[in-house]
Amino acid sequence: MEDNINQKKLIELRESTGMTRREFCEYFGIPYRTMQDWELGNRKMPDYLLRLMIYKINIDQIL
Repeated sequence: MEDNINQKKLIELRESTGMTRREFCEYFGIPYRTMQDWELGNRKMPDYLLRLMIYKINIDQIL
């Protein structure tokens, strides 16, 4: 259940920046396939990483 929540939050976060998946990956230095797997629910994204991404975006004022 929590995996699904993080998956949705990640997609919402990326969409809120207006970035494509590729742009988001380049911004954070994350492999495209990894990001794709997280968004599709094929792999679990670490909770701490989602929190750090939110923090960085807020600091950089991309939202």
